[in-house]
Amino acid sequence: MDFTPTEEQEAAGELAGRIFADLSGHERLRAAGTGTDAELWKALCAAGLPGSVEETGLLGLVLLLEEQGRTTAQVPFAASCVYGILAVTRHGTEEQRARLLPGLRDGTTVMTGALPAPGTVTSRGGGRLSGTVEWVPWLRDATHVLVPDEDRALWLVRAEDAAAVEPVELTAPWAAARLVLDGAPAERLGRSDATTHDDVLAAARIAFAGLQAGVCAGSLARAVAYTSVREQFGRPLSTHQAVQLRAADAHMDTEAIRVTAYEAAWRFDEGLDAGGAALTAAWWASEAGRRVVHAGQHLHGGMGADLDHPVHRHFLWGRQLDAYLGAGTELLAELGDLLAKGDLS
Repeated sequence: MDFTPTEEQEAAGELAGRIFADLSGHERLRAAGTGTDAELWKALCAAGLPGSVEETGLLGLVLLLEEQGRTTAQVPFAASCVYGILAVTRHGTEEQRARLLPGLRDGTTVMTGALPAPGTVTSRGGGRLSGTVEWVPWLRDATHVLVPDEDRALWLVRAEDAAAVEPVELTAPWAAARLVLDGAPAERLGRSDATTHDDVLAAARIAFAGLQAGVCAGSLARAVAYTSVREQFGRPLSTHQAVQLRAADAHMDTEAIRVTAYEAAWRFDEGLDAGGAALTAAWWASEAGRRVVHAGQHLHGGMGADLDHPVHRHFLWGRQLDAYLGAGTELLAELGDLLAKGDLS
């Protein structure tokens, strides 16, 4: 295994880091409320970053999402890349790729996914879907949503064809909405089946684990900066052993999230079985991510309780990602099933 980024991946990551840093300051994020920053999304698409994922693969996307996570930038980058660009590139028909990819690259088409949502949507003859998914991330921004049916086939549904898209506020400002389908016309993604569903779900778990690695890194960086200047009993908080140990534990947890996400993305890009690795990365992102963002708040002392403090955004994102990835116990149950079957690579 070699996780060393290619020149293309490094260049894309550096560019993303600059754009996110320039356009995702605390005041700008506060002004955005719970919505998406349209100007930032336009800048990312103009720089060609969503389209770069076609060349740099899932590992390249993980590197980009780390940069988003550091700033908790409010754009549908993860959803549109993993449920749109990667899913359509890997599983769409030639006609679907020709029709959808140009818009996904320039941001005029935004894709999200109603995954995981087992058994909540049913398909009828003629490609009609009915059912309700209680919340879908960035659905308020989406032009299309990728929806699994009861047999885990994947369908493309235009947001305008849904019976209702009802805004829902989550822990983190993800522009989410409740998806209601009532005989909505749908288009099957390629020849998708349960195998396709599992491939897309694994990619999503890995991508969002990469996002969590960035959220945790940003939270820890803020805690280190704060404890280095905040004094107690005449010396910086960072010189106290208890603070150092808490920060060290958070650093090790963050690195564990990062390396498991990198390994899973590498396996995925190499065409190896990545299901078990994706679950492992998601488990670390869920369990360790929750510990890190709690530590980030605690190391800020009383300031960490201020809902308007920048570190609180990392806390909200970390907890939302914990929930979205499935929470540690659910992921461990899936890993246990794989072990019992002998399918864990």
